[in-house]
Amino acid sequence: MISLADIPNVTNAIRDAVAPVFLITGIGSILGVLTNRLARSIDRYRKLSELKVHEMSLGTLHEIKTISKRILWIRRSVSLCTYAILCVCLTIASFFIAVEFNIDFSLIISILFIVAMLSLILGLFCFLREISLATKETQGLTTWIDKSP
Repeated sequence: MISLADIPNVTNAIRDAVAPVFLITGIGSILGVLTNRLARSIDRYRKLSELKVHEMSLGTLHEIKTISKRILWIRRSVSLCTYAILCVCLTIASFFIAVEFNIDFSLIISILFIVAMLSLILGLFCFLREISLATKETQGLTTWIDKSP
C-alpha cells in the first residue's frame, strides 16, 4: 500500500520513466519502417521466385540474390530494435520495482539502458546496410537500362 509519504517517490519514478517511453515510441516508428521494407522485399522475392528458371535473366537472378541479402539485414535490424525496446521496457519496470521495494537498481537500470542503446545502434547499422544493398540494386538497374538499346 502506498502512503502519502511515498507519493514523491512514485512521482519521481513516473517522471524518470517518461523519457524511455518516448524512446519506445521512436524505436516503434523505426520498426514500422523496417517491417514495411521487409514486407515489400518479401513480396518482390515471391514475385520473382514464381518465374520459371528459363524465364529468368542474369539480372533477375542477381536481383533475387540481392533481395535475399536485404531480407537478412532487415530481419537482423528488426530483431535488434525489438531487443532494444524490450530492454527499455525492462528499464522502466526496474524503475518502479526499485521505488516500490526501496531497492538500489541503479546498476541494473544503467546496464539495461546501455544494452538498449547498443542494440538500437547495431539495428540502425543493419538498416544502413540494407539501404546500401537496395541503392546498389537500383543503381545496377539504372546502368543496365542505360546500356540497353
